[in-house]
Amino acid sequence: MIIVLKNNIRENEITAFREYLEKKYNIGVHVSTGHDSVVLGLIGDTSAVDEDSVKAQEIVQEVKRVQEPYKKSNRKFHPDNTVITLENGLKIGDGDLTLVAGPCSVENEEQVTEVAQAVKTSGAVILRGGAFKPRTSPYAFQGMGVDGLALLKKAREKTGLPIISEVMSVSQLRLFDDVDIIQVGARNMQNFELLKELGRQRRPIMLKRGLSSTIEELLMSAEYIMSSGNEQVILCERGIRTFETKTRNTLDISAVPILKRLSHLPVFVDPSHASGIPWLVEPLSMAAVAAGADGLIIEVHNNPAKALCDGAQSLTPAMFESTVKSIRKIADAVGKRI
Repeated sequence: MIIVLKNNIRENEITAFREYLEKKYNIGVHVSTGHDSVVLGLIGDTSAVDEDSVKAQEIVQEVKRVQEPYKKSNRKFHPDNTVITLENGLKIGDGDLTLVAGPCSVENEEQVTEVAQAVKTSGAVILRGGAFKPRTSPYAFQGMGVDGLALLKKAREKTGLPIISEVMSVSQLRLFDDVDIIQVGARNMQNFELLKELGRQRRPIMLKRGLSSTIEELLMSAEYIMSSGNEQVILCERGIRTFETKTRNTLDISAVPILKRLSHLPVFVDPSHASGIPWLVEPLSMAAVAAGADGLIIEVHNNPAKALCDGAQSLTPAMFESTVKSIRKIADAVGKRI
């Protein structure tokens, strides 16, 4: 249930009404203050809430029942878009297009620094890089671990780019204290213990959609993080598993406008994992921007042929530069800045 309050209600009136609802009905109340209204989201068992009694309150404008099981990530609870601000002042979800780029995995200092400098020159504002890599085969390269995180931080020092890297377990979280954005990979989208622990962090989380997960399941996973206290969540569509064999996965481009309608959270697209094919990254990126994506996360390697992880889908720095030029045309057409 959500309660829309009338305009120009004083802060002490909102607080008193929230406390009244919490005590009377034994529920949680989430307060969202937008440009034009204040919305109270009632969380918990609202079956006993007397809708007529609530409507009769002087400060109440409207009461709505919400059918979706996700509350905090629901746009009905939070009409305005969530804008996430990183420590360097970079804003995500404010209407601009955020470009994230870098290697699938960190391999050595020269590689990650060279790629970081190249993608920054082309327009990327965040550096991606895997230190811990979940791989289908136990014999594949699993990442450099702690050493990889250290090299990412060195690249950040040299370029000024914030960094994003993937966490795989609760036990690794202590190593991510100085990582700007923590990524949850597709395989961990429903690792609920990890999600709850991420909810206790005070840094943004990028949550990737699972390989066979529905949009609602993605939003429910975001709910796990948000219900534990962390509302800085970025949703990422990275392709789902279908019967199609011409691509690594199938990019669900329709997920972008659907997520933007259902949720207030920023929505990114990963065209690299969605396709697994370098030449497809450019058209899929353009489609994502046209569909309303807030950002893109793209794999770039200075020597894809010798990459230890996902080289076959990685762009070279020159290819990334060309792709960004094409993306800019679409971004300009839909009113987004890069």
